[in-house]
Amino acid sequence: MSIRPALLLLALPLFGLSFASQVAAQAPRPAGRAAQRAPVVVSPEVLPDRKVIVRLYAPEAHDVRVSLDGGVKLTKGENGVWETTVGPLDPGAYRYSFTLDGASVTDPRNIEMERMQVMTRSILYVPGAPFMDTRPVPHGAVSVVTYDSGVLKKVRRLHIYTPPGYEANQQKYPVLYLLHGANESDDSWSTLGRGNFILDNLIADGKTVPMIVVMPNGHIDQTPPNSGAPASQRVEFATFPNEFVRDIMPYVENHYRTIPDRSHRAIAGLSMGGAQTLNIAFAHLDWFSSIGVFSSGILGGNVTDWEKSHLAALDDPGLKNGLKMIWFSTGSEDSLITTSKATVEMLKRHGFAATFQESTGAHTWVNWRNYLYEVAPQLFR
Repeated sequence: MSIRPALLLLALPLFGLSFASQVAAQAPRPAGRAAQRAPVVVSPEVLPDRKVIVRLYAPEAHDVRVSLDGGVKLTKGENGVWETTVGPLDPGAYRYSFTLDGASVTDPRNIEMERMQVMTRSILYVPGAPFMDTRPVPHGAVSVVTYDSGVLKKVRRLHIYTPPGYEANQQKYPVLYLLHGANESDDSWSTLGRGNFILDNLIADGKTVPMIVVMPNGHIDQTPPNSGAPASQRVEFATFPNEFVRDIMPYVENHYRTIPDRSHRAIAGLSMGGAQTLNIAFAHLDWFSSIGVFSSGILGGNVTDWEKSHLAALDDPGLKNGLKMIWFSTGSEDSLITTSKATVEMLKRHGFAATFQESTGAHTWVNWRNYLYEVAPQLFR
């Protein structure tokens, strides 16, 4: 079968084009502003003086704000790019979002994200704090682990940090269970919390022993916590500890090279996670050698009621043997400092050597990162 010369001449130019090029060549050209190419946008831009520029391309928007630095309005340029400069900011990680004509959106030019309980936020990092900077040291790995929860009858997720060299040896390691706060997720300690970099740097500096860090999801569903209910009835306090005992710990000890005894297990948490830490630890005090409570205590209820319900553990002298540390710290501007102090005093009345350290600051990640940095070197010694 032959091809007629006229048809061949028509077909030849198309043979040298990709399919995408052919489609583009045939597509109608848009008119007006749509025909202009969107400008290249860099956001966030962290400057050497720790000021941060954020930008958003939104040519049709009327009002754009960013949640950084207490909330700042952006200024629109002729190219449709909104921009503002905030800071200088203290070294650390920050979550932020834009408000675009009243709608909350993440930064589309920033791939660093935190998945909170029911939303996402963009994350930026301002360097300058060696204890949590990304330094040229050996780095551990953070794995996203999916597991079946028998207690909750659904598939769940947690994050696990394994120290540098874990994959290359058969060594067993101690394990720290590290819990997040309300409205956050298992993602938070390894994004905003910088937990993996804090551990990397401590290990590299010889200040802490290499350890596995398990960061579970302390919420049991994707709805806001029922914070109006009494603490004993809130699912985060009543159900999560059961899942921790029946699903999370067994999974970790069956799938990771842990040292499965009391002296090589610790548990700590911030805010809601601090209250969960107390509930889990004092229901199974023979499992943990160290307990850390960050900006927290007995939450949502009466310390006296909690004391009565845990009397068996509180008054068992055998459980105090092998418990090396109960460490509390709360900021002087934190509304929970009274709760923290009351919880520590209650534990002391029962003969526990609980320590309380009042820091500066409020209920923020600035403190919680510092607390992890202070607690980790004291574990498993």
